[in-house]
Amino acid sequence: MEIYKQIRKMRLEGMSQRQIAATLHISRNTVKKYWDGNSVPWERKVYSRQPCILTQEVVAFVKKCLEEDSRSKSKKQHHTAKRIYDRLVAEWGFTGGETTVRRLVKELREKQQEAFVPLAFPPGDALQIDWGEATVYLDGVKTTVNLFCARLCYSDAPIVLAYRRQNEESFLDALVRVFQYFGGVPKHVIFDNGKVAVKDGFGAHARKQAGYAALAAHYGFEAVFCNPASGNEKGLVEGLVGYIRRNACVPIPKAETIEDLNLMLEEKCIKYLSHQIHGKASPVGEMLAQEKKELYSLPGYPFEPCKRTSGRVDRFCTVRFDTNSYSVPAVYCGKEVSVKAGPEMVFIYLAGQCIAQHRRCLGRNQAVYKLEHYLPLLEKKGRAIFYARPVQDTLPGYFLDWLQKQNLSPKELVEILYRCREEDWNVIMTQSSCHTAPVQIQDTVVVQAVDLHTYDAFLYGKAGAGV
Repeated sequence: MEIYKQIRKMRLEGMSQRQIAATLHISRNTVKKYWDGNSVPWERKVYSRQPCILTQEVVAFVKKCLEEDSRSKSKKQHHTAKRIYDRLVAEWGFTGGETTVRRLVKELREKQQEAFVPLAFPPGDALQIDWGEATVYLDGVKTTVNLFCARLCYSDAPIVLAYRRQNEESFLDALVRVFQYFGGVPKHVIFDNGKVAVKDGFGAHARKQAGYAALAAHYGFEAVFCNPASGNEKGLVEGLVGYIRRNACVPIPKAETIEDLNLMLEEKCIKYLSHQIHGKASPVGEMLAQEKKELYSLPGYPFEPCKRTSGRVDRFCTVRFDTNSYSVPAVYCGKEVSVKAGPEMVFIYLAGQCIAQHRRCLGRNQAVYKLEHYLPLLEKKGRAIFYARPVQDTLPGYFLDWLQKQNLSPKELVEILYRCREEDWNVIMTQSSCHTAPVQIQDTVVVQAVDLHTYDAFLYGKAGAGV
């Protein structure tokens, strides 16, 4: 900059280019460059020479590789710059350097980067929802649970619910609970094209599942589906999935039941309401209070997010649902019943009355028994007690071994099984009279002699009495 200043000053004083170069001890080319003021030292020309080795065919091949990656949408199996260079050498006899190819790939990828439009939603307009996964300990067992994440678009207020399975019943149940948590319903619910909500099609052409269509009609919201591979269309909830996994699930949460886990997640979401998001005028909680005023009111009739079917109780006193069999009391054998299943429970009805309920089995082709359903039957079939699956599946092996050693009658065994409905079998083992030593009589019984001559006189007369 100082040399440039001196060149410009000497020129104005009338010195020639040769004189300036000699005075400043610099090249005449430098003086000529800045002589007319058409060039300045604080700006540099961008290097734009195209390497001659990068022919049109080479550039077209690199573009083709990148387009194939874009169509396949495989994040773990895509062309790296090194792989493209190796293919150019092997397939095209490329003689240029790997650095040249790397520079070209970087330039083309920057051109491919998609641009997005920033969005702003009015209060009560939209809710974004999505599924995620997390690892937790449920009752001491390491389990992968599905996290249903929801976030209002104006206030960014979140709520997260955990489910053991990602099915239609869980999806509908989660939405009902989300609306109850926020105390109202937004005008739009934005979701991807998951099968729990979409029967066929995608995006604007998606057809809703019957259950989701009924839910949307009942609560009065419009279901909006994203385009395929367009997570940016619900970016708020995409960020929530990662936030919950990093903050609420590290270290790995431990809970006795899925309900306890949901209470832990709800506490984390409530704490988030005090958070101030960069660029927002107020904390999340204050904006949520404003947004609640614009939400649709909840309907008076609560929607039941259940899967319904019917079936006949078979000869083993079970009814089939979702590939699994669930027991009912033996008295209903052969009856036509209705089954209503939610995310966690299965209820069985007869003529509108609930006759059995079970925790939903997540396996396939399994049988779920309750011992009390078979006790009246075991009273009649006592010899089947130790071979009965409801007994084997309900009672631990050590307790059954103890029962077999007691040499009890079938009636006594059934009485103990009835006690097992209310008492712990360990208590029964310690308190049962069968487990105590038999009582022995310690007092000596004295037997007195009896004179039988009087009876002989009655039978044989006086003559026989002396015999």
